[in-house]
Amino acid sequence: MKELMLGNAAVARGLYEAGCQVVSSYPGTPSTEITEECAKFNEIYCEWAPNEKVAVEVAFGASLAGKRCFAAMKHVGLNVAADPLFTLSYTGVRGGLVIGVADDPAMHSSQNEQDSRHYAKAAKLPMLEPSDSAECLAYAKLAMELSEQYDTPVLLKLCTRVSHSQSVVETGPRIVPEPVPYEKNVQKNVMLPACARIRHPLVEQRMADLADFAEKTELNRVEMGSTKLGIICDSTSYQYAKEALGEDASILKLGMIWPMPEKKIREFAAKVERLIVIEELDPFIEEYCRMLGLAVEGKSIFPILGEFSQNLVAEKLGRPVNAGRKLEEPVPERPPVMCPGCPHRGLFHTLAKNKCIVMGDIGCYTLGASAPLSSIDSCLCMGASVSSIHGFNKAMGPEGEKKTVAVIGDSTFMHSGMTGLANIAYNQSNSTVIILDNSITGMTGHQQNPTTGYNIKGEPAGKVDLEALCRAMGIRRVAVVDPYDLAACDRVVKEELAAEEPSVIISRRPCVLLKYVKPEPALRISPEKCIGCRSCMQIGCPAISFRDGKAVIDHTTCVGCGVCQQLCPVEAIQRPEAEKEEGGSRK
Repeated sequence: MKELMLGNAAVARGLYEAGCQVVSSYPGTPSTEITEECAKFNEIYCEWAPNEKVAVEVAFGASLAGKRCFAAMKHVGLNVAADPLFTLSYTGVRGGLVIGVADDPAMHSSQNEQDSRHYAKAAKLPMLEPSDSAECLAYAKLAMELSEQYDTPVLLKLCTRVSHSQSVVETGPRIVPEPVPYEKNVQKNVMLPACARIRHPLVEQRMADLADFAEKTELNRVEMGSTKLGIICDSTSYQYAKEALGEDASILKLGMIWPMPEKKIREFAAKVERLIVIEELDPFIEEYCRMLGLAVEGKSIFPILGEFSQNLVAEKLGRPVNAGRKLEEPVPERPPVMCPGCPHRGLFHTLAKNKCIVMGDIGCYTLGASAPLSSIDSCLCMGASVSSIHGFNKAMGPEGEKKTVAVIGDSTFMHSGMTGLANIAYNQSNSTVIILDNSITGMTGHQQNPTTGYNIKGEPAGKVDLEALCRAMGIRRVAVVDPYDLAACDRVVKEELAAEEPSVIISRRPCVLLKYVKPEPALRISPEKCIGCRSCMQIGCPAISFRDGKAVIDHTTCVGCGVCQQLCPVEAIQRPEAEKEEGGSRK
């Protein structure tokens, strides 16, 4: 049956058809939907792991048990999983093991642009790279087969455009291979130095065998057109090249990006007059071609950063740009903001009011860095806020301790924050850590985490008690505050900054977008009372605007959180019932 399918959904379908039985992942855009789609198949056990390292180690255990398994993550998540990844290259697999990684060129939702192809080369692992949804399905199935055939984990690399674009796929039946019986094998699975030394030559031989496979497989195919121009490309660059150039160029499409087919590349280069590599981000293919001694162009023509498009390819190669047209006037910039009623807003207002230095972290709360809140001073990677405040305060001493806090979400704290907090408790910096507990993993689309009490399917699951956990880790001062209560936030922040020991503040209120959170009636602003002081604008709520010198609340987006009401010096912001009572008394 043919279906129009998202790239990530097609990967999930391919895993289903391949007989995958265990999936463990950590949500990260643009990879998240792979695991969410897998969870729709009852035949596959799926879970959200606390982080990507754990997810890959879970997959290793499932593979050791002889079952086909998968772990998904975004590109920066692969950094977290790198520790087990490199050693998995040595142990190999029993059941097929595929690791999906989705890069984010142009950084639509990421803190860096990272080219994950380098991991395949560094870890000595094969990597497949689909360019549309049909290939996502087919490559996921093939990756499982290659994993078992060559005794290796296989990397399946996507990017934002492949993950989040739709194209037609043809689905097939699910076929579950017989599980491989477990056998104890210390030399293969226990990576003591003596065993690892034995395994390394096998890894090198495996890469040589895979290089031979790369020469023969249809994953790497030549599409001959004009021989005046030859294009070597991968992933979405193949789609852009086809659309921009058509039959005016010959194309070598690399679907297996590592190891690369040396002989096929040389033969293709010999058939064309001019050889150009089109690839997003780093000159990965280009450098390989130069190593072969080929005269090739690439980054001298195309940028080393950002996403490509068919228009960019056409423009850089001097071809007519036909797809779409530019607007006559630029579109006004609309920076991302926290939602109306976001529970983080009140807490960030408090930190800004107290002129705190704020070590930030990865999550939707990173938007607290934007004006008018302007409340975050740093953001590095998952969990870094808790570790960096310790270093900052050790370096600054009392001067920094009394005005510096770290903020981290509940999911991010479980991902990477606990070890940083253990360091604070153990090495005793006078640091204040604020856990922004919105009862969900918000930034990637409301996935459950170990603090919510529900699993990936919304079923009851084990729940981590954050207060008890922090105390068990050696933090004696643990306070809980409602971020909608500005007075309480101000009091607690001041108390904990004044304390002479480490402390944790848990700012707890569920994300307003959760289905079970029922919004309050929208607030109203009395134009007669409003003096146009703009105090309500300090929190940057998108439901509040100014018109004719007066503040106005959009009733279609306001959720009645009441934070703005606490800022108004003249009580011009009221709840609907208060307006009715006031109107009644006037009568």
